Amino acid sequence: MDKDNVIQVGKKAKQFILKDQHNQDFKLSDFKGKKILLSFHPLAWTEICATQMKTLEKSRRTFDRENTVAVGISVDSTPCKNAWARSLRVRNTRLLSDFWPHGKVAKSFGILRSIEGISERANIVLDEQGTVIFVKVYPIHEVPDIAEITSVLKNG
Repeated sequence: MDKDNVIQVGKKAKQFILKDQHNQDFKLSDFKGKKILLSFHPLAWTEICATQMKTLEKSRRTFDRENTVAVGISVDSTPCKNAWARSLRVRNTRLLSDFWPHGKVAKSFGILRSIEGISERANIVLDEQGTVIFVKVYPIHEVPDIAEITSVLKNG
């Protein structure tokens, strides 16, 4: 990943459609009027990624209060996301598959690790019009700080 290519605050997010763990379309433009937390994680079935997704699920009420939709995104396939969501007991958080074209959405945000074929661990927050208001790429072995995101949502 070239840090110079990571999407910057103030830029509009490119529209995308990805399948969630239930094989339902998640179309970014359908959520205009809400903030969106795009929580990228490298791969399902890993401990740190599991903690990251469970944290999104546990924070659902906070996201609702802040008019925010939070989604998890990785390059895993839809069936993989479905099995993983069930194993984690993630019922309310949509886990999106950036499987094919492989990593296209991660690449559009400048966070695809092309050598490994996975995304960085990153949180990107969009405002109600789809403009980036927060971007942070985390060390791959670090769980993102949900309190930091909550603060951004309350103040952004």
